[in-house]
Amino acid sequence: MPKINQDEIRHQIEEKIIKLNDDISYLIELTKPISPDCAIGRISRMDAINNKSINDAALRQKKIQLKALQQTLNHISDADFGKCISCGCEIPLGRIILMPESKKCVACASR
Repeated sequence: MPKINQDEIRHQIEEKIIKLNDDISYLIELTKPISPDCAIGRISRMDAINNKSINDAALRQKKIQLKALQQTLNHISDADFGKCISCGCEIPLGRIILMPESKKCVACASR
């Protein structure tokens, strides 16, 4: 992969990491425990509990994505970066830009 592309990808990954950290901070606030003495009605409390579980799932997903991006950033200079781990073909640049954490080409990922 040409050096210029690696620099562009590194920059995009760093921007995504910053955004993910912001999202994670926001979701942490949303997933704080709901105190039982909170002065809201029973239905509103059930909605709050439901929203909390949805936000918990979103938080877990963001943390997984953050970890994958950090690993990708650590291996961006590797000789095999940008190659599919299944077939060994080059992963298209567009896919790497959209999903830098992807380790498979579209064909192998869809199998």
